[in-house]
Amino acid sequence: MSANPAPGYKKRPDHRIDVQPARERVQVKWHGELIADSRNALVMREGSYAPVFYVPRDDVRMERLARTNHGTHCPFKGDASYYSIVNGPENAVWSYEAPYDEMLAIKGLLAFYPDKVEISAT
Repeated sequence: MSANPAPGYKKRPDHRIDVQPARERVQVKWHGELIADSRNALVMREGSYAPVFYVPRDDVRMERLARTNHGTHCPFKGDASYYSIVNGPENAVWSYEAPYDEMLAIKGLLAFYPDKVEISAT
């Protein structure tokens, strides 16, 4: 039995979230400035949502991010923390720093909103 199971699966046991290593190099830019560059990103596929890349912090220019007080909750992943790009879009980045057991693969990784930054995978 897991110590921190996701409650969402009790209500929707058929819900699927797939997390795999991304085969592509993932780059994130804001106004042409490179914010993240990774060959170690993960890609998450969840239902009908667009795939989301999760990038290790070592591949992100963390000095360009500022933590905010914003937060959200997902019954499958847990509580998300948010970051803004300094002098840029607010709450453009999120992270599950203590995800449910089923989502430990994305623990501490960063994801970016594609409507706030440019994300390329090549």
